[in-house]
Amino acid sequence: MSKDAETLRGRLRRPALAGRIAGRARTASAIIHDELRDEIVSLARKPGEAISEKGIAARFGVSRTPVREALLKLGEEQLVESFPQSGTFVARIPVDELGEAILVRACLEKTVAELAAQRRSPADLRRLEASLTAQEQAAVSADRGAFHEGDEAFHRALAVAAGYPNIYRLVSQVKYQIDRFRRLTLPAPGRMPRVIDEHRAVFQAVAAADPARARAAMEAHLAALSGYSDLQYIDPKYLVRSAAKPPDESDDIHQTGGKP
Repeated sequence: MSKDAETLRGRLRRPALAGRIAGRARTASAIIHDELRDEIVSLARKPGEAISEKGIAARFGVSRTPVREALLKLGEEQLVESFPQSGTFVARIPVDELGEAILVRACLEKTVAELAAQRRSPADLRRLEASLTAQEQAAVSADRGAFHEGDEAFHRALAVAAGYPNIYRLVSQVKYQIDRFRRLTLPAPGRMPRVIDEHRAVFQAVAAADPARARAAMEAHLAALSGYSDLQYIDPKYLVRSAAKPPDESDDIHQTGGKP
């Protein structure tokens, strides 16, 4: 592990990420990339928010070189965007491109649900049930972060039940923008209970060992997302529908709130 990476590991805010870094060589740029990506996808950094290379370097105690490398990779993932004379910003969500990501995800996850219904074990069903319970508790307390974590746990558990746990890793690579969009829709009236009902339908089909019903339930679940029915509840400043241009610095969403 490089000196920058070793120093950086001790500065991480989240023990879980520090734990993933321990025991394996990671470059400083990879560590910074993972941390910033998590902040962007979780909406800790809002779409359109300015990013300071200097501030990030100071926060992690590294030079600006690994920060630039991390931002370049985030740019390739369309999670940040840079503009000459304007700076670097958290990318707004490209609404017109969400359909492709949802299609790729749906193709994979419908098959996962079908296979899970064929192969699930009692332990798999317990994991799925536990994730549903966690989501129900998060909905009651209106804890959006915990709700999203429960959502992720449910879909991961389905992949495990299907016998292809690495499929979820593939799904994760195409759903960064979907995750940001989903998190923004959680405040919509009835959104969280609706997701729980959709997950419950998938779970019941898997528990009943009914592959066709499980596939149909997953298709209905993801179709609800692709319909953009909750788009009206999202601040339009978080979205972009055409060629990107620098965010207006006067917009509230560009205030960093103390984050570099």
